[in-house]
Amino acid sequence: MTTIPEFRQEIRPEWIDYNGHLSEAYYVLVFGFATDALMELAGLDDEYRRGSGCSLYTVEARVRYLREVRQQDSVVVRSRVTEVGSKKLLVSHEMRVADTVVATEDLVALHVDVERNETCPFPDAVRAKLQALLDENSAHGG
Repeated sequence: MTTIPEFRQEIRPEWIDYNGHLSEAYYVLVFGFATDALMELAGLDDEYRRGSGCSLYTVEARVRYLREVRQQDSVVVRSRVTEVGSKKLLVSHEMRVADTVVATEDLVALHVDVERNETCPFPDAVRAKLQALLDENSAHGG
């Protein structure tokens, strides 16, 4: 198993809503940045997208908002690959401020041929990288 580096993000003032905390859409934005970092690690980067015409599309996401995030906070997202299929990837993100979990996101993503607008299998090399990122606990039902 390869360790996925934590993704760190400072909270920007324009992301704060009228209640004085991070607006709900920006939690998803930060999780999206963490997904992009995971894609880079797996070889699904810009060069891959331009060369293959394929990308990863999120088709389902479940977000849980557990605690408020304030402007002065710095968040860390820990990501886990929980399942790898021939065309499908399941990822879990956990957002923290210090040692407190403030939000989670579970997402389903599909590998898509952008021009044909249909799913297609991951190339063997990409699938191998994703398999290497597969969380050991998830792989064993834990």
